[in-house]
Amino acid sequence: MNLTKALAGVGGLTLASRVLGLVRDSLFARFVGAGFASDAFLIAFRLPNMFRALFAEGAFASAFIPMFNQKVADKDGPGLAAGITFAEQALSVLLPILIVMTVILEAFAWPVTLMLSGGFNGVNHEQFAFAVALSRFTIPYLALISVVSLLGGILNSLNKFWVNAAAPILLNLTLIVVLLGFHSSDPLVTARNQAIGVTVSGALQLIWLYFACRANGVSMRLRAPVWNPDVKRLMALIWPAAAGAGAVQINLVVSTFLAATFLAHGSVTYIYMADRLNQLPLGLIGIGLGTVLLPTISRQLGGGDDAAAMDTQNRGMELALLLTLPAAVALIVCGQPIAAALFGYGKFDANDVARTAEALAAFSIGLPSYILVKVLTPGFYARQDTRTPVRYAMISMVVNLVLNLALIAPLQHMGPPLATAIASTVNVAMLYWTLVKRGHFQSDARLKRRAPRLTLAAIAMGVALWYGQDQLTPYLHGTWLVRGLALAALVSAGGVVYALATLVTGAFTRDDLALLRRRKAA
Repeated sequence: MNLTKALAGVGGLTLASRVLGLVRDSLFARFVGAGFASDAFLIAFRLPNMFRALFAEGAFASAFIPMFNQKVADKDGPGLAAGITFAEQALSVLLPILIVMTVILEAFAWPVTLMLSGGFNGVNHEQFAFAVALSRFTIPYLALISVVSLLGGILNSLNKFWVNAAAPILLNLTLIVVLLGFHSSDPLVTARNQAIGVTVSGALQLIWLYFACRANGVSMRLRAPVWNPDVKRLMALIWPAAAGAGAVQINLVVSTFLAATFLAHGSVTYIYMADRLNQLPLGLIGIGLGTVLLPTISRQLGGGDDAAAMDTQNRGMELALLLTLPAAVALIVCGQPIAAALFGYGKFDANDVARTAEALAAFSIGLPSYILVKVLTPGFYARQDTRTPVRYAMISMVVNLVLNLALIAPLQHMGPPLATAIASTVNVAMLYWTLVKRGHFQSDARLKRRAPRLTLAAIAMGVALWYGQDQLTPYLHGTWLVRGLALAALVSAGGVVYALATLVTGAFTRDDLALLRRRKAA
């Protein structure tokens, strides 16, 4: 029950952060639009985001948290004090690395921006200098958010999940305040203020986590760098995880680089806005499944109950399809009204909305694959096999690069998203067939029966939305309240149709409803 409450709290805060992120993106589209200014800011924001996902939230967190927990749980040791000592030792090595990296990136911001943007398709010297300045404003965010990740890992280990989950909300709130209070009629000024706001938000998140740690009895002190066996082991664990996360981040960098280099100004923004919408179900569903499945499967395998682990993974597949298929179909069918409602006003015109909807459709084709990766990889990690998922991630990165180069000319801004979707599908196929070949996964009768029925239910919902969205289109260009109500009506109608379709097709039965009621009562 405590785990359920914790997951519900994290899920609620994640949802709040994602909603605020959409509000932020809507305001950004209104005040900046889709052009050089927006592309320059998004390129500047790409670098700290890449390193945050690569080291701070990805590789570092996955390596640090288990070791910290082991120190705290050691009954023969001093418990929390040992964990704090280890955290201080990790910080003693991490902080100098971050400071040096920040200085180097600031010094070489010009070539780094050139590498990420390809020169923005021939902008003049003054414009490119502006993009470099934005990168220099956002680079310190990398160091700040990395320390935030360490403090957040400590609080997660103490079961204070909500504190760390709330930190990203500060990023979105800060950028919203900057957009509302410091926007200008000149998009370049607004973009510059957003870049400054990114680093300000990193400082606010660090302050939030620091005082939360103090409130929970965790007081850390700075010490001289310590290179002991624990720190060596931490660094050894980081690199394999970084390689896997790096493949995903490199995919994003490649897509951004090609769009900035070969496509018209605004294409980077179209792809970014589409990805933000695509990330909403991905974040909510993927984070929940990834959080629950790995410890559950690990515990079942550790207890020798392979059958239970197999059933858990089947149910994970089933749940992923139940939630992801309708989301994918809705984003493909209703991308235009969704993008219009959220972004289509101010400097973001009808053409920008249409291009964003096209990129969203391409991304959404791969949405089930993005989620299924979260379902299948625990089958490897729970068996202490980290090499295979990393190898397959690298292969998918090569596939993405080849498809990007092949599709960007004929499909323009739809090329990179479609390449990403196909590459993710290839990754899922390799993970799935490897688990099957090793005898670690086999689709049971229930999954085989429900998967095609869930697909039919999602298609039925898509047909209903296709014919019904025209009724709401006139309301998607009004005030914020009217747009919100119209979009809520569209989502609600799709949800009702999908729920009915799952009952009609037999994908979801009365027995399932009865089981849910019994669990709720329990």
